[in-house]
Amino acid sequence: MSRVTHFEIPADDPERAIKFYSKVFGWKIKKWEGPMDYWLVTTGSDKEPGINGAIMKKSDPAMGVVNSIDVTSVESFLKKVVAAGGKTIMPKTPIPGVGYFAYCQDTEGNMFGMMQSDKSVK
Repeated sequence: MSRVTHFEIPADDPERAIKFYSKVFGWKIKKWEGPMDYWLVTTGSDKEPGINGAIMKKSDPAMGVVNSIDVTSVESFLKKVVAAGGKTIMPKTPIPGVGYFAYCQDTEGNMFGMMQSDKSVK
C-alpha cells in the first residue's frame, strides 16, 4: 500500500510560520539546498510515529496543506488518479537527488502530492 510520507504547509510569510511551528511544537526546520524556497521540517525522531514535511511560500491564496503519498511509479499512479475521476494538477516533475513528484486533485477537490523516490534523478 502507498502511505502518506510528507506534508507541505503553505505560508504567506514562511519565516513567520517557521517561528510559529518551532516555538509551538519544537520542530527542527532548515532551508532546503534545492532550487526553490523550501524549508524541511523534522517533527520528531524516525523511531516515533509520524511524518516530516516542509514549509513553502504560498503560490495561490486558496492553497492548503498538502499531504504527499509515496508511490512506486508517478506515471502509473497519475493514470490511476485520472481513471478514478481525479485530475493531474502538476505533471511528473524531477527533483534532483530525490526522485519524481506530481500534484493531483481528488474527486472532492482536495490536492495531494505523489512522490517516487529515485536518488539518481539529476
